[in-house]
Amino acid sequence: MKEIIALVRMNAVQHTRDALAEKGYPAMVVTNVMGRGRQKGLHYEMHASPNGGVEVGTLHFLPKRMISIVVADNQADDVIQTIIDVNQTGNIGDGKIFVCPVAEVIRIRTREHGARAIA
Repeated sequence: MKEIIALVRMNAVQHTRDALAEKGYPAMVVTNVMGRGRQKGLHYEMHASPNGGVEVGTLHFLPKRMISIVVADNQADDVIQTIIDVNQTGNIGDGKIFVCPVAEVIRIRTREHGARAIA
């Protein structure tokens, strides 16, 4: 089994979720995260200052969404390609995908192990 962790733009989560569900992968965990890549999260934010003017500040981390999904080894490539197809714009900030081996999965309710626990 593999855990696929995808860091994507906030506005891409719904499209990613829908595309994965359409392919038969509806189960996932989505978390709000903050991060930065090589561009160092340099994004400028304007807000009102206490003296009535406008201040410009640099955000050092950008809001992202982290999607985590565990699938059988033979399904990992399909999930990865689906995430890429939905999220690739060719621009900085498209995100990252990490693929990690999963040694064991146990469904607490039924105590099923392995592939049966994620089916």
